[in-house]
Order: sequence, then C-alpha cells, then structure tokens
Amino acid sequence: MNNTGQQLKNIQDKLQQLLKQYTAVQKENQQLKKELDSVQEKLSQQHKNAEELKQQVSVLKMNAGGMSEADKKEFEKRISRYLKEIDRCIALLGE
Repeated sequence: MNNTGQQLKNIQDKLQQLLKQYTAVQKENQQLKKELDSVQEKLSQQHKNAEELKQQVSVLKMNAGGMSEADKKEFEKRISRYLKEIDRCIALLGE
C-alpha cells in the first residue's frame, strides 16, 4: 500500500508540475500573439507608407515631366483604378 501511495503522490506531483508548465506556456503564447499582432500592424502601416511614397514619387515624376511612356501608362491606369473605386464608393453611399 505504501508503494501505491508513493506512486500516487508522484503522479500528483508530476500533474501539478505539468499544469504549471501548461499555464506558463499559455501565458507565453498570449504574449507571442500580442507581439505578432503588433508586428503585423507595424508591417501593414509600413506597406501603407511605402504605397503612399510610391504615389508621391509618381506624382513628382509626372509634374517634373520625367516619366517614360510606360510610367505614364501605369500612372494613368492607377488613376483610372482610383476613379473606379471612388465611383463605386459613391454608388454604395447612394444606396
């Protein structure tokens, strides 16, 4: 009986240790999720900033007259997409 009692105590101790480890891993997982969200948000903001800078460069090139024909066509396509998106937004607002 003493041996069985000792084995039961060992199992309980190991279970407590596993529960503590599980709790620690859960906390670490939550922290990593928060960090991931933060990094993803920063990355999204940087992509947005990069796109804005590309647009500014395009506008500056257009104003300076330093655009090649391919650049002009790409710029016109981008403006066309923006106008279509604006028209779509206006249509949605009108509903």
